[in-house]
Amino acid sequence: MQLAQIFIVVIGMMLVLGIAFFALYGSGSSRQQAKRLQQIRYRHSQSAEARVEAQLKKAISARKPRVRHAAGSDSKIAALALRLHRTGKNWTVANYFYVSGGLALAAAVAILIKTGAPLLALAGGAVLGMGLPHFIVGRQIKKRLAMFNARFPDGIDLLVRGLRSGLPVTETLAVVSTEIPGPVGEEFKAITDRVKVGKSLDDSLQETADRLDIPEFKFFCISLAIQRETGGNLAETLANLADVLRKRIQMRLKIRAMSSEAKASAYIVGALPFLVFTIVYILNPEYLGGFFVDERLMVAGMFGLCWISIGAFVMFKMVNFEI
Repeated sequence: MQLAQIFIVVIGMMLVLGIAFFALYGSGSSRQQAKRLQQIRYRHSQSAEARVEAQLKKAISARKPRVRHAAGSDSKIAALALRLHRTGKNWTVANYFYVSGGLALAAAVAILIKTGAPLLALAGGAVLGMGLPHFIVGRQIKKRLAMFNARFPDGIDLLVRGLRSGLPVTETLAVVSTEIPGPVGEEFKAITDRVKVGKSLDDSLQETADRLDIPEFKFFCISLAIQRETGGNLAETLANLADVLRKRIQMRLKIRAMSSEAKASAYIVGALPFLVFTIVYILNPEYLGGFFVDERLMVAGMFGLCWISIGAFVMFKMVNFEI
């Protein structure tokens, strides 16, 4: 196949992906309009939960920008180190690169021995070496954040009881770090340790919020900041926040239960072509061997993967809801 033909094929695939992205997300003006309509809905809603959430979002948007850089924005290595730290494991950047390189080399050698196609071996090794560690790290981060969100309301309730008994905020944070196990205790212990070495409470909370990057903990930081600036009953504010967070968790679980059937169908439909291809290739390698040597079949396979990816992305967006 000529270079010009390959270039035209790649441009066509990029155009298809661009059209699909525009059809799913729409233009920037439509997203801004939807955002304004949501703000109006929160402003005129009679629900107490909607009013609390609107006040929290307004407080977040009204905060002054930080003079320091966001966590992980210095370089790609710093962003990768931050991702590894979010897993809660003792993984380093060097370990990540060693594992990625070993997987890529092993996959490339295995594909080269099996098919004899060096380009396919190089592409398969690169995809497996970069994709599998990234996927595992993402799953670990998601699992740890889910554990944090599940126990975070309990930590806030313990903080409320400490404040109502007369303890200062820093002492109640230390109590939470020792009484609540898992990620909540680890993060609160890191906050108290930073306060002990001389950092302010605001900087310590903001550093943890940047590292976790979840709205639940940002709500907590905003509540403390607003109370210090305007005064009021901090215990009552945090008690209301814990109630809102629990209701968010309940709504998230309800949505997960309602969309579980659609997700299972999407997983089956998305995995079926690859399972059938693998089974047929194992039973009759000559029947599908042309996909590894014929350029026309390679291009057809690329188009098939492109359309399968678009369909999987559409199904994912249909069953994915933001709370």
